[in-house]
Amino acid sequence: MYLDKYDIIVVGAGHAGCEAAHAAAKMGSHVLVVTMNMETIAKMSCNPAMGGVAKGQIIREIDALGGMSGIITDLTMLQFRMLNRSKGAAMWSPRAQSDRMRFSEEWRLKLEANPNIDFLQDNVVEVLFNENRAIGVLTGLGYSIKSKSVILTSGTFLNGLIHIGEKNFGGGRMAEKNSKGITECLEKVGFESGRMKTGTPPRVDGRSLDYSKMERQDGDTDGNKFSFSSETQPLHKQLPCYITYTNDTVHEILREGFDRSPMFNGSIKGLGPRYCPSIEDKINRFAERDRHQIFVEPEGWKTVEMYINGFSTSLPEDIQFKAIRKISGFENAKIFRPGYAIEYDYFPPTQLKQTLETKLVDDLYFAGQINGTTGYEEAACQGLMAGINAHLKNNQKEALILSRSEAYIGVLIDDLINKGTDEPYRMFTSRAEFRILLRQDNADSRLTRIGHKIGLATDRRLQELVNKENKIDSLKKYIETQSIEPELINGILTKYDSANIPQKIKFDKIIIRPQITINAFLEVLPELKNYEKEIIEEVEILIKYQGYIDKEKLLAEKLIRLDKMKIQSNFDYQSISSLSKESREKLSKQKPESIGQASRISGVSPADVSILLVHLGR
Repeated sequence: MYLDKYDIIVVGAGHAGCEAAHAAAKMGSHVLVVTMNMETIAKMSCNPAMGGVAKGQIIREIDALGGMSGIITDLTMLQFRMLNRSKGAAMWSPRAQSDRMRFSEEWRLKLEANPNIDFLQDNVVEVLFNENRAIGVLTGLGYSIKSKSVILTSGTFLNGLIHIGEKNFGGGRMAEKNSKGITECLEKVGFESGRMKTGTPPRVDGRSLDYSKMERQDGDTDGNKFSFSSETQPLHKQLPCYITYTNDTVHEILREGFDRSPMFNGSIKGLGPRYCPSIEDKINRFAERDRHQIFVEPEGWKTVEMYINGFSTSLPEDIQFKAIRKISGFENAKIFRPGYAIEYDYFPPTQLKQTLETKLVDDLYFAGQINGTTGYEEAACQGLMAGINAHLKNNQKEALILSRSEAYIGVLIDDLINKGTDEPYRMFTSRAEFRILLRQDNADSRLTRIGHKIGLATDRRLQELVNKENKIDSLKKYIETQSIEPELINGILTKYDSANIPQKIKFDKIIIRPQITINAFLEVLPELKNYEKEIIEEVEILIKYQGYIDKEKLLAEKLIRLDKMKIQSNFDYQSISSLSKESREKLSKQKPESIGQASRISGVSPADVSILLVHLGR
């Protein structure tokens, strides 16, 4: 029925599991995906969207390395927007509304097309160990399946508990059973676990809404997409989203249910996501606000189901139904399913190495919400890295570890394993100290060569990158060497309220002006029309931000030097009395692999780092 032994077993088929399986299988591993339900592969459990602030950068990075989330999103999106266009380029973040059913279908078809991937619909109840190594899994149906590596991507299913008002019942998602056995198995061998919670809003019948009372929100008109690959194309037709608001009446109704709210009556023990609070949490914490924004988002091209972003709740159904009908445009709303909260087990990620392999057990990897993160994008990039590193280790190859200056993926993993998290971790641009280097437009330049080297990004992807970089170099050289006459551009400068030039000047001196764009000169400089919009945009960023980019590169080099100073895993921190007590305790527990990693552990001071450098002879 199945092979006696696989290279890698991936437990779970959410965003993390799909990326892990795809990456490892494409690189040559024989992979078994074990999922409780083949019909819910890559299911978007919450909002039907990919990307957003910093999250969009992560999807671009996954794509650049050779992962699939960007391509799947492009093939199934309903609308595309580049967020934060009014801010600096480091903040620009792509986001797409997705067709929920098509997204899941497309992921399944892509995985099924890979002959290196097998599937089993079953529940894993135990990880099998031989001394300190993971050697396979035991399933609910009694299959004992062996492997060289195991990747756990269990999402919200580990001992999941769903809350709606005073009701609670076991489940990993609504109408899906939870997973029991894995937490207890891991705790027996010494892992620490905790509880977290997340939530989701009600879904409504779009035919029952009055959109004339809402603000229409369309996608970008210039057309864009996530993947750098020519395999996908921008959307020509898009579906709109809508914006409406809560009001005082809605808030008063919601407060009526607070005494029956699992958030306020002690039923929920786990911490929820700080930056995606429930509607009851919002009106409780921000009592001075008389309204909160609600985004009404389509679930697909053909379905009438709408996602009510901003109204996540675990209040009793009667309160949910009563309150939602007081929102403008929702007066006659028909609710398909109520919102709910879910509690689940996670394992503090300080128990992981930089490869996402556990420190306690060899060949066991954790990816996604099991590590305390929230969001599809955060899960997907962890799955990608776990799949890559499991394959590389099995084949005696050097691990792939992305630094904080190379990728948001590197920032995320570094934050998790060094700082840990006691609340659902979400990525933001503010978490990255090198965000001018880590822009969404240059993810391919940063990562595609790495992906190609490990056998994940294709030859075609590498050639497309080379072609793009050649065009960027050509246009940048043209702008830096081209001199422009006053009579040619002063009219344009006047139009943009920019000072006229009295004599001939190099073109790049004009482009560095904040209000001036390259596109403003398309008609007077025909050579510019030879370049695509993306090329012009990236060259403009490189010219305008050159000083900041150079400064960040210097800072990144210092960080890289510290990360290259390795520390032996058996290093005795307790013997160094000059280290602070807190530092000795945390360093002994977390066992950082480098000075750089040690410096980013909470509680380790710069003075402690200096002491370590002395003791390491640096």
